[in-house]
Amino acid sequence: MRIAVLDDYQNVARRFADWSSLETRAEITIFNDHLRDEDAVVERLAPFEIVCVMRERTPLTAAILGRLPRLRLICSTGPRNASIDVATAEARGVPVLHTRYSSRSTIELTWALILAGMRDLVGEANSLRAGGWQRSVGSGLAGRTLGLLGLGNIGAEVARIGSAFGMRPIAWSHNLTAERAREVGAERVERDELFRQSDVLSVHLVLGERSRGLVGAPLLALMKPSALLVNTSRGPIVDEAALIAALSGKRIAAACLDVFDVEPLPAEHPWRTLPNVLATPHIGYVSEEIYRLFYEDTVSNIRNWLDASG
Repeated sequence: MRIAVLDDYQNVARRFADWSSLETRAEITIFNDHLRDEDAVVERLAPFEIVCVMRERTPLTAAILGRLPRLRLICSTGPRNASIDVATAEARGVPVLHTRYSSRSTIELTWALILAGMRDLVGEANSLRAGGWQRSVGSGLAGRTLGLLGLGNIGAEVARIGSAFGMRPIAWSHNLTAERAREVGAERVERDELFRQSDVLSVHLVLGERSRGLVGAPLLALMKPSALLVNTSRGPIVDEAALIAALSGKRIAAACLDVFDVEPLPAEHPWRTLPNVLATPHIGYVSEEIYRLFYEDTVSNIRNWLDASG
């Protein structure tokens, strides 16, 4: 039995779990690089019976699954993974096992980005390193309007923390009710009003047909010129070209982004160079606590499957 562990960018899979219970029963290969090309992915995975994927870094599409006849088990981190064609896998008799997950680190990163964006922490720190001193004037949070595009588990916690900072949380999503918003101390408003009123607008929708490309040029045009847009959910919820245009034209003040249409982010992408963008490499879930949960559950899932399979 051969196990492939994909996209271990930081080379930490063995640090966060004890794989010894599997090493006498299977050969484990850990890959630290990322492959985008479908043929390259298939060539890499062809010898393996078990494939472990980290979140949505390497998609396992129907086309790829159809070219992996040896595959017997997929282990994915987190409770769901939209980049795996689960129906195709299950139709081929390949179970897809998931791990536990906590949204705490994403909530914390959201607030790190909001605070950094409002006070231009990166610009000030870089200026200081270069010999500068006090290059900008930041904005406080108290009395500002915090807009939540989505008020699920993450959005609700972001709203509660915003209230503690003295902000006014408002929210909208397709199914959000006024009662649900009030439960977490927020006010439900209509979608256009969310964009008009927000000083900070934070995206917390699940990516799907209704949310893909939802934040486009018409909604961005409603935002205040001083507004900050934060996205720690999924890149394709925001129309990338429209946001680049809005930021380049200074029609909104800044954006803080942890998620992108294509990941890893291409080397020459504008998000790496636009001066009013703070971009981080999808690290919302990249924390010691979450990685330990992911990798320990992955080892346990494989061990249990091997036991059941005889």
